[in-house]
Amino acid sequence: MVSLRCKMAVKEELDKLKLEHSTVDLGEVTLKKTIHGEDRELLRKGLLKKGLELMDDKKSMLIERTKTAIIELIHYSEKYPKVNISEYLSKELDYNYTHLANLFSEVTGTTIVNYIILNKIERVKELLLYDELSLTEISFLLEYSSVAHLSHQFKKVTGLTPTYFKKIKQYKKRIQLEEL
Repeated sequence: MVSLRCKMAVKEELDKLKLEHSTVDLGEVTLKKTIHGEDRELLRKGLLKKGLELMDDKKSMLIERTKTAIIELIHYSEKYPKVNISEYLSKELDYNYTHLANLFSEVTGTTIVNYIILNKIERVKELLLYDELSLTEISFLLEYSSVAHLSHQFKKVTGLTPTYFKKIKQYKKRIQLEEL
C-alpha cells in the first residue's frame, strides 16, 4: 500500500467483510482478531480485484515497509528532512541498514539508493508540473546539493532536462508510485 487510495481500498474491503481493525496505515493493517480460512481468502480476492495483494512473507513485508517509509519521506513530508537516509530507515524500521539494503536489492533487483532517486525524480516532476516552485526551490526542498546535481540526475533518469520537461507539460510519462 503506497497511496491514500490504497489505504481507502483496504478499509473498504475490511469493512465489507466486517473485519474489525484498529489501524490501516500505508503498507500495514492491524486487525483486532486473527483471520483464517474463508475470511482470509475473501480478503485476498477482494484486494486482488483492487490491484493489491495480501502479504504474509516477512521479507516482502519488510520491503513494503521500506518502500512506504521512503515514499512517505519523499512524497508526503512537508519538507524532506536533513537526515542520513540509512540512519532514517534503520530508526524507522528498527533494522540494521546493511540488512535492509541487502534484502531490498535481493528481492527487488535494485538498490535502496536507486529507489530513492526514482522517487525523488517523480516528486520533482510533480513539483515542476504544479509550477509553484522554481528549480532552485525544488532542489533545496529535496536536499539536492545543487540545481546542477538535480538537473543531472533528472536527465539521467528521464532523458530530459527539468526545464524542457517543464516546457512540455503534456509529457505524460509520470510513473505511478506503485510501479517504482
